[in-house]
Amino acid sequence: MVKRSVKVTYWVTTVLFVAFMVFGGISSLIGTEAGNAVMVYLGYPLYLNTILGIAKVLGSVALIQTKWYVIKEWAYAGFTIDVVGAGLSFAFIGAGASAQIIPLITLVVMFISYISWKKLY
Repeated sequence: MVKRSVKVTYWVTTVLFVAFMVFGGISSLIGTEAGNAVMVYLGYPLYLNTILGIAKVLGSVALIQTKWYVIKEWAYAGFTIDVVGAGLSFAFIGAGASAQIIPLITLVVMFISYISWKKLY
């Protein structure tokens, strides 16, 4: 019974996190006006959108697959660096707390996914 609730928690949080990352990755790859504005606001070059977009889409695929655990570990590590970097970037430029809350919530959802995955396997 406990294992079933952990499995449900894992899949719900993972699908939620992956959906958010895929949306962000595709948005970065197509170069939306809002995404480009954020990168300029943070002081990053626009080509970084392409790099992050590819990484987010590939990392999302790595989280959904169930065969290669090491690749999944690396994807979680990469997403941690990405999300923490986003939150710190907003903090360093003096953006308001609301800009830093979304990366924090995203990080919490990802950690719940990671911890429940570790309990399952």
